[in-house]
Amino acid sequence: MSSVEILPLIALVAMFVIATFFPINIGILGFIGAFGVGAFLLGYDDKEILAAFPSSIVLTIIGVTYFFGMAKKNGTIDLLVNACIRAVRGRVTVVPWVFFFCASVLTALGTFSPAAVALICPAALSFAARTKMSPLVMGIMTINGAHAGAFSPISVSGVLVHDLVEKSGLTIAPWTLFFASYGMNLLLSVLTVVGYAALARMRNLEYSATGTRIDDDADGSGSAGTHPASGPAGGGGTGTQVLTRPVRPDALITQVHPVTVVQKLTLFLIAAVLVLVLVFHLPISFISIAAGAILAFTDLSKQNEAIAGISWSTVLLVAGMVTYISLLEEVGTIDHLAQMAITIGAPLIVALVLCYVIGVTSAFASSTALLAAIIPMALPLLQTGALPVVGVVAALAIAATVVDVSPFSTNGALVLANAQGIERPRFYRQLLVNAGIVVAAAPALCWLLLVVVPSMV
Repeated sequence: MSSVEILPLIALVAMFVIATFFPINIGILGFIGAFGVGAFLLGYDDKEILAAFPSSIVLTIIGVTYFFGMAKKNGTIDLLVNACIRAVRGRVTVVPWVFFFCASVLTALGTFSPAAVALICPAALSFAARTKMSPLVMGIMTINGAHAGAFSPISVSGVLVHDLVEKSGLTIAPWTLFFASYGMNLLLSVLTVVGYAALARMRNLEYSATGTRIDDDADGSGSAGTHPASGPAGGGGTGTQVLTRPVRPDALITQVHPVTVVQKLTLFLIAAVLVLVLVFHLPISFISIAAGAILAFTDLSKQNEAIAGISWSTVLLVAGMVTYISLLEEVGTIDHLAQMAITIGAPLIVALVLCYVIGVTSAFASSTALLAAIIPMALPLLQTGALPVVGVVAALAIAATVVDVSPFSTNGALVLANAQGIERPRFYRQLLVNAGIVVAAAPALCWLLLVVVPSMV
């Protein structure tokens, strides 16, 4: 690699180090780095530097948090959460799986993964806040669910991967890819829940739902304590409160009030957003902003509160980092790393390296774009017949998407933006740590189960 390709990579590492030790939004560093790389290494002007500015992601975060912020203000989200609690009859451990399967159905029917997460996240994280569940685990479950169905034969990602493989003269069974993706994401979700439960027990905490910390000296009062839960087991260390006794279903449901006209309008708008996004494939960003504006006219006094409630720090973080990573691709750093992997030689090792290249890079960049770039690079290897085609393609596809729990990805950013009752900088760090664990383990797991095992059979 040349110095032109290495220096931006070193700068990226430096950004993480600085943002870890100093309370500065890494998105700011991303924009500074983007200017340095674009202006001095590529000779770009400001318009060319910002050509890859993720306007779609930014508008999605703004639109969804604005609309559902208005829905929260008028009590509609609480209404939905109460209905959810009643539906499961107090079995709060079931709810994360409900959100997992709902998200998987949406993406399997053709909804783009970020759109499904954007639709599910507000209710899921609102429920987590009400029940003192870990917003980290709830967010992971929602994202994993969206990824589980993301490679169905009628989904955007499924069609993309199938077409890329078919153009090379190879064949891949669409349903095999879908079930491989669903199975891996289901396995990762089980490991997430089991892992956090084990961590809670190691810390002598009672594990309730998805990681609630509950004191054993219950007094039956049902009042919440004031000690922030520490570590991933206690709400992911997100600053959620510690309950003094196990959660009771009736304690989670607020007094039932008649549904107001504004709430009925909000429910109608939520349904309308679902139909327009899922059936007519309209962009959720603009639809959500329009729906939020309609609700603003029902109570103009809450307009400024809803706008202030938009997670602007998340917008800055994602926009800055995605812009910087796109310039790394322009410089050729990402492509060079992939080409280095191909030259290794041993087919199994090449497949593993490619899984890690696409996994690590996808934590910061578009998964769809990387699939279009990395899978063609693996096709010469697949044409030798040394490795199972469906196994390698599935491993690459899944490795590219499961790391989207990163706060720099659209899905991770939506979780960060919609989390409630948390210290946002602390929650951001825990999303980052969790993403690091997934990036380190998930590509190897995909490679082992989908490439190595089928090769040995």
